[in-house]
Amino acid sequence: MPGFLTRSGHVGASLKRMDVVDWLLDGEPAVELATRVRLLGEDAASPLCVDLRRRLMVEGTVPAILAAQGPDGHWGERDRFYTAKYTGTVWSLLILAEFGADGSDPRIRAAIEAILADSRHPASGAFGMSRSRRDGGGTGASVIPCLTGNMAFALLRLGQAEDPRVRATIDWITTYLRFDDGDGPAPTGWPYDTYEMCWGRHTCSMGIVKALKALAELPEPRRTPAVRDTIASAAEWLLVHHVHKRSHDLAKVSKPGWTKFGFPRMYQTDALEILLLLTRLGYADERMDEALDLVAAKRDDSGRWLLEDTFNDRFVTAVETRREPSRWVTLHALEVLAARSARAC
Repeated sequence: MPGFLTRSGHVGASLKRMDVVDWLLDGEPAVELATRVRLLGEDAASPLCVDLRRRLMVEGTVPAILAAQGPDGHWGERDRFYTAKYTGTVWSLLILAEFGADGSDPRIRAAIEAILADSRHPASGAFGMSRSRRDGGGTGASVIPCLTGNMAFALLRLGQAEDPRVRATIDWITTYLRFDDGDGPAPTGWPYDTYEMCWGRHTCSMGIVKALKALAELPEPRRTPAVRDTIASAAEWLLVHHVHKRSHDLAKVSKPGWTKFGFPRMYQTDALEILLLLTRLGYADERMDEALDLVAAKRDDSGRWLLEDTFNDRFVTAVETRREPSRWVTLHALEVLAARSARAC
């Protein structure tokens, strides 16, 4: 029975059952690709992986989403790119990125340009929930950190790291992201005065997680000192919270929904998504242990994990099935537990 490979190439713990890997490799091409690269350590440039990247554009979820796209690059009404939860352009583009869609595809290029034109605040690089008809982009008053992080993640995952508009978004994150923990006064001035729930005395956890998710997409050579500092601050903030707990009372879960795993998470998050980010960034901290124990406890008798939380009835197309074994959740759970096992060896 083979073991998994961590990103560093060390052999981790063996799978509980061989058929779990077979199951991950038998279905959605995007899951098979991620399994081979993330779990089995296969070269992403191998002929098989290249073929899987081709297949995921014509089989499964990705083509179903692209089939619903309008001629202007948007999904649904142009002005509802964010408020049409979760069928609008923001959310459809985010799912395409999660699945590893080809950012050079003309349809995805059209979506990228549409969201950059309508949601990105041109003066700052952040992303807003509503469009300014005067300025031709997102409004400064509607800028929020979780949306900015999500769109930066999606654009980076879709191959837009060289776009100066995306680089400006990264600069905005490293300049404005806060890590307040309820101990001091709320920040003031733009953008902090717009949404107390995002920027108040306790910074919104989702804003920090989604910003970290974006910065984690930058390969190490592309990380500026400001990016590295922001990654370190975001990771430490999450570790102080033991991933999913309240920092001022670690006996309590931060949000009950964070103990129910899902995919894709949209602007929400959960303990598994946070662990995945920390793991991929190379963190191995005892403050992750409670969350890792939670992940391990949710494995069912077949060695799989259920899709406990989903917005499936609100997506353009369903992504797996609620309360049934999830390939994505299982893959992510195995990845974080494999990294833990590798550290113990």
